[in-house]
Amino acid sequence: MTLQEIFWLTASVFGIFIITIILTRIFGLRTFAKMSSFDFASTIAIGSILASIILNSDYSLIKGGIALLVIISFQTLFSYMVRHSKAFQKLFTNKPQIIMWNGKILYNKLKECNVGEDDLIAKLREANVHSFNEVKAVVFESTGDVSVIHNNQNKDVEQEVLKDVSLQNL
Repeated sequence: MTLQEIFWLTASVFGIFIITIILTRIFGLRTFAKMSSFDFASTIAIGSILASIILNSDYSLIKGGIALLVIISFQTLFSYMVRHSKAFQKLFTNKPQIIMWNGKILYNKLKECNVGEDDLIAKLREANVHSFNEVKAVVFESTGDVSVIHNNQNKDVEQEVLKDVSLQNL
């Protein structure tokens, strides 16, 4: 690799990261948040563009900046539509699913969500669960994350906490 190639590689890294920082400042923190599966896909696409700009000499900073702008703009529009249109939300987002309730594993829900019992138990350990009795609910979120709600002092979970979660067949 020549000194000139190293210079242009370094310049493209700085350039594309400056563009990314500017776009993030314009569009906000959600740009890299994993609030939905669409956000996750956008983050992967952004990473792919960043790598392409840096590693391929055929890609220009302007082309990469435009690609980033389009993806981030689309992500922003998508999240706006999900927040403001129930029909859009229902059509394009997955509902979180309860896969464990009151200390009992819901095997039919595990199967629906394509989650293995071993994966669930690993998430319980990660949440510092010592016994199934400690678990009020485990929610498989639309992002693919798993949320564990502990059964502290046998209290019920407030409805607002489970507002968008599918509670069918509990």
